[in-house]
Amino acid sequence: MVEVVLDSVSKHFGDVKAVDDVSLKISDKEFLTFLGPSGSGKTTALRLIAGLETLTSGNIRIGDRTVNDLPPKDRDIAMVFQSYALYPHMSVFDNIAFPLKIRKVPREEMEKTVKQTAEMLGIEKFLKRKPKELSGGERQRVALGRAIVRKPAVFLMDEPLSNLDAKLRVYMRAELIRLQKKLATTLIYVTHDQVEAMTMSDRIAIMNYGKILQVEAPKGIYDKPVDTFVAGFIGSPPMNFIDCSFVEKNGKAILDAATFTVDVSEFKDLIKSSATGSELVLGLRPEDVSVQKERAPGELIESEIYVIEPLGSELIIDLRVGDWIVKAKGAPDFTANIGDTAWIAFNKNKMHIFDRKTQKTIV
Repeated sequence: MVEVVLDSVSKHFGDVKAVDDVSLKISDKEFLTFLGPSGSGKTTALRLIAGLETLTSGNIRIGDRTVNDLPPKDRDIAMVFQSYALYPHMSVFDNIAFPLKIRKVPREEMEKTVKQTAEMLGIEKFLKRKPKELSGGERQRVALGRAIVRKPAVFLMDEPLSNLDAKLRVYMRAELIRLQKKLATTLIYVTHDQVEAMTMSDRIAIMNYGKILQVEAPKGIYDKPVDTFVAGFIGSPPMNFIDCSFVEKNGKAILDAATFTVDVSEFKDLIKSSATGSELVLGLRPEDVSVQKERAPGELIESEIYVIEPLGSELIIDLRVGDWIVKAKGAPDFTANIGDTAWIAFNKNKMHIFDRKTQKTIV
């Protein structure tokens, strides 16, 4: 069993805390993704595991060994970079075989391993070509092949799909998922693309300013984000955030956003026990905002159609509500003109409420 354990790991560059007291256990055969914006510390965390950066403090364990002082070649890991890092003067065969040549693997065994790996990745017909004769996706698979032949305990991947076009990225995502399950190995992945993280990972570790904010399965992070940063980073289009005040009136608890109110009596006790004050943030994902052109019974809010973005299978509808723009998802057959009045309703079962001071989730 090959677990990867980070125990109070930190990496400082001068006054900058690139990784700040991170503790995390990555299970054997798990696909874990570090997700966050540029500068969040995710690549530095990966490079610390690889041994390409030295620790400021803490411990890293791979399997049953503490690897703090081991060079990368002795950590039983293989890394795939964003840039592919192929040798341009070597053939595809020689690029894939390079780690085996370093280990002085017998020629016959090396040829067999390279051909098996190339067949697995669908690049067997390119073995005699040079990298410059391949497409981006083919080069990426060569880089993967070079990592696979080493049969490492852990794969580390740093934004390996970011140089590919959109269609090829979707294809390679599926290929990586299939490959990881087939090889039954631990894979630690870095990306700033939340779609990649959501579709590929067993768990996601969301990072910002060197800290891990939440580690959970994709659905758990989507449904129950721990704070406004995680809530806003996951989801496309992102979650709507509306500043409001908590008010009790006539026996009811409401969120007052100045131009509209929302009855939150069912959450009154939770809000009163958890909030630091009355200033809150209402969070709603676009799919939890319904839009209709006619006024109907119920708790509806008047709005104005601001813009409509057709995406084929659905529409993204921007609605002006007072000073706020609220995004909603609509059916592709919804028709309206900019400036029209529309009525919106919120799905209270999917509503999020955050403390404006701490940014932490209350509901």
